[in-house]
Amino acid sequence: MTHFFYSSRALWPLIAFLGLAASAVYAQTGVGTAPAVTASAPTAPPAFSSVFDTYKPYTEEKTANWKQANDTTARIGGWRAYAKEAAEPNPAMVPAPAPTPAKP
Repeated sequence: MTHFFYSSRALWPLIAFLGLAASAVYAQTGVGTAPAVTASAPTAPPAFSSVFDTYKPYTEEKTANWKQANDTTARIGGWRAYAKEAAEPNPAMVPAPAPTPAKP
């Protein structure tokens, strides 16, 4: 019988139960809570704006001639020009150099 109480396998359920029982204390409301707020004067209702107020319906865009688009791509260097452009760092995203620390 003493082996059961000293077994680590038997202690885990007891530890879990005590932990859950202790956490239930924090779920109770305290006596010193703030009183409920009462409205002293009527206020204006919150402003409402629909997301559909600024909705722009779909419009069909004029597409370019595919032959002209292919010729333009070939003239500027093909896909490599787009890859080079994508590989260049964005000047707005380049971090500023760190300030040098003052010597004591």
